[in-house]
Amino acid sequence: MALFGKGMLVVLTEVKPRDERDFNEWYNREHIDERVNLPGFHRARRYVAVRGSPKYLATYECDSVNDLATPGYLALLANQTPWSQSVMARFTHFNRLTLRMQIDLTHGVGGAVTVVRFVPDPARRRALIEWLRETALPRAIKRPGMLGAAVGENDLEIANAPAQQKSMDHPRADEVEWVVLLEGAEAAATGTAARLLFKATTLKPFGVEAAPTIGTYRLLYGNQR
Repeated sequence: MALFGKGMLVVLTEVKPRDERDFNEWYNREHIDERVNLPGFHRARRYVAVRGSPKYLATYECDSVNDLATPGYLALLANQTPWSQSVMARFTHFNRLTLRMQIDLTHGVGGAVTVVRFVPDPARRRALIEWLRETALPRAIKRPGMLGAAVGENDLEIANAPAQQKSMDHPRADEVEWVVLLEGAEAAATGTAARLLFKATTLKPFGVEAAPTIGTYRLLYGNQR
């Protein structure tokens, strides 16, 4: 099964240990369902870290990245439920990426995902997409336990729309970060595939100066319509 659309919201969060129970109940009982039922949204999944940080990851699949900047969606961000306001006020980490999906080689729903994040040289964008689509990701998917891979590019205009509309108070995004999602049956499979594929020097030809951020997560809960 491929992704449910060409857009994806990725959110990475953490809270203090004493707040985790309420945080998880909120996500499972209110937040995921609320978002899935928005226009353009189709599926949401949330994960907890097996290796890496931040501790929690959530992905939301939508028709287009533009669904993450509609007037209705921005109005919802500006008028959160009381429970949402209470939980979000206790975030100790919050990173939000609005992805325009460039590659979708997924064909199933796995129990784990490894997320690889990096900032390439925009001038090498086309070469990067070609390498990922034709060489790197097909090689990773062939490994035992793997179920697919997808790649998204953070859209800065969409990412900064909530701040511009005063719908959400969060740091302004100023770099076009890329996200590779490697999906598999188990965390060991996706984590190994990521570490073999994205070694320290692998991305240098595409202008990536810093080592990529890699985190492996296991599935907690998901919903779709």
